[in-house]
Amino acid sequence: MTAQPAHQRVELPAAGPPMGTLHELRAALRTHSTVDLERFEAELDDADLDDLAQVRELIQAYRHRVLLRLDPDGAAALARPNDDVAAELRRKLGEAGRR
Repeated sequence: MTAQPAHQRVELPAAGPPMGTLHELRAALRTHSTVDLERFEAELDDADLDDLAQVRELIQAYRHRVLLRLDPDGAAALARPNDDVAAELRRKLGEAGRR
């Protein structure tokens, strides 16, 4: 049996909470968005845990959600109504079409 390399813990920027383990990610979601925590748990229950790529993508998506909620610009973007975003997209597409 070969020796396994020691797992190195990746440090996140000081702006975000530690989310290097599932326990830490769950704690961050619990602190910053219980709705996201419930969705995360439901998606994790439905995920094929043998498909590491699927699990990794799920974890990365929810880490990103926590970081978005901590970023003032990200939080403002998340709080925008859908109609407002759709109107902005239509305006930008119209401007791009005129060029």
